[in-house]
Amino acid sequence: MPLECSGSVRSADEVNEQIRGLWLRAGGRLSAEQRAQYARLVTEWANAVRDEVVEAA
Repeated sequence: MPLECSGSVRSADEVNEQIRGLWLRAGGRLSAEQRAQYARLVTEWANAVRDEVVEAA
């Protein structure tokens, strides 16, 4: 899935749910591919949190 560098179209909660699902499916041990996906999701989550904070301000 492509990831925009300048923000997220999904909410932080949506991305967080995907992160949780990834960990659950992996049983707490991520493969190299899953670690890369996790890193992308965490970046997307951080961008979404930042965007939500800016929007609230």
